[in-house]
Amino acid sequence: MRAVREWTASVVRFVKRRRDPMVVQTLRSAAAATIAYVVALRLSPEPAPLTAPLTALLVVQVTLYATLTNGVRRVNSVVAGVLVAIAFSLLVGLTWWSLALLIVASLAVGRLVRVEEYVPEVAISAMLVLGVTTHGDTAWARVVETLIGAVVGFGCNLLLAPPVWVDEAGESIEGLARRVRQLMLRMGEEAAGRTPVERATERLYEARRLDHDIVEVDAALRQAEDSLRLNPRVREGLLHRVVLRTGLDTLEICTVVLRVLARTLTDLAKERDPEPLFAPETGAAVEQLLSEIADAVVSFAVLVTSHVSESAESAESRLAAELRQAAASRDKLAQLLLEEVQRDARSWQLYGAVLTEVNRILDEMDTEHRSRRLFEELDRNSREQRERMPRLTRLRESLRDSERLRVPEVLRRNPDDAGRRPK
Repeated sequence: MRAVREWTASVVRFVKRRRDPMVVQTLRSAAAATIAYVVALRLSPEPAPLTAPLTALLVVQVTLYATLTNGVRRVNSVVAGVLVAIAFSLLVGLTWWSLALLIVASLAVGRLVRVEEYVPEVAISAMLVLGVTTHGDTAWARVVETLIGAVVGFGCNLLLAPPVWVDEAGESIEGLARRVRQLMLRMGEEAAGRTPVERATERLYEARRLDHDIVEVDAALRQAEDSLRLNPRVREGLLHRVVLRTGLDTLEICTVVLRVLARTLTDLAKERDPEPLFAPETGAAVEQLLSEIADAVVSFAVLVTSHVSESAESAESRLAAELRQAAASRDKLAQLLLEEVQRDARSWQLYGAVLTEVNRILDEMDTEHRSRRLFEELDRNSREQRERMPRLTRLRESLRDSERLRVPEVLRRNPDDAGRRPK
C-alpha cells in the first residue's frame, strides 16, 4: 500500500511538472538527439554515428528565436570543427601534440569563419570528432552526421515549439516586488521610532543589494522575451514582451528611488542622533505611507504578470485603490512635516527629500502613466519593425485585410447575429 501511495505521488508530481519549461526543454533535447542518431544509423556508414546527436544537442536552443538567430553560426562552428578534425585525422591522428595543434587551429578557424561567441565550440567539436575518428576513410562520414544533426535540430525546434518562459519571468518580477515590500516595511517600522545610524545604514545596504536582484530578473525576462518571439504557440507576443519589460523598468526605477530614500533616512538619522527621526505622529504617518506603498508595489507586479483579462482588471482596480489611499496618506504626511519644519527647520531639506522620493514612486506606478508608457513602447516597437522589415509588415497587413474580407457580409453588418442560432 505504501508503494502504491509513493507511485501515485510521483505520478502527481510528474503531471504537475509536465508543463515545466525545463522539463519540456530536456525532453526536446533528448528527442532531437535520439532522432538524429536513428537517422544517422541509416545514412552514415559508421556503426556509432555519435556526431549527429551531438550536433542536434548543440543546435536545439532554449527558444525558437535563439535557434533561428544563433543556429546558423552554431552549425558553422560545428562544421568547421569537424573539417579541422578530419584534416588532423588524415594527417597525424590523435596525440598529445596534435591535440594542442588542433585546439590552436580550431580557434583560429573559428575567428576566420566569424562564428562570434561560438568560437570555443569549433575546438570542442574538433576534439570530440577527432576522439571518435580513428581512420581517415571514415572521417568524412562525420560531415554527413553533422548535417543530419543540424537538420534534425532545426526541425525539432520548428515542429515542437520551445517552451514559453513567461511564468518564470513573472515569478521573478513578483519575487523582486515582495523583497522591495519587505524592505519598505522595515524602513517604515524603524522610521516610527528612534533609528540608530547603524540600522539605517544596514537598510541602505539592503537597498543597494536589490541591484543584484534586478540583474537576475532581467536575465529571466530576456529569456522570456526570446521565448515569445517567433513562437507559434504565442499570440500577441509583442504585447506580452512590452508589458513585462515596462513593468520591470518601473520596478527598477522604484528600487533606485527606494535606495535614495534609504540614503535620506540614513542622513536624517545621522543629523538627529540621538533623537528620533520624526515626531511620534509624523513617524506613524511615515510608517503607514511606506506600508501602503509597499502593498501597491506588489499589486503592481501582479498586474504586470497577469495574463487573464479578468485577473488583470481586478489587479488594476486594487492597485488604483491602494495608490489613492497612499496619496491621501502622503498629503497627511506633507502637512505634518510642514508643521515640524515650522517648529524646527534644521532638517527641512531631508524632510522635503522624503516627500519627493515618495512622490516619485507613486508617479511611476500610476495607472495612467503606465498606459502612456505602454502605448509609447508599442508604437516604438511597431515603427522599428516596419523600418527593419517593411516587406514582412506589408505581408502581415495584407493577410489581416484578407481575413477581414472572409468574414460573412451579414456578420460585418450586424455582429450581434454571430452568437444567435438559426431557427
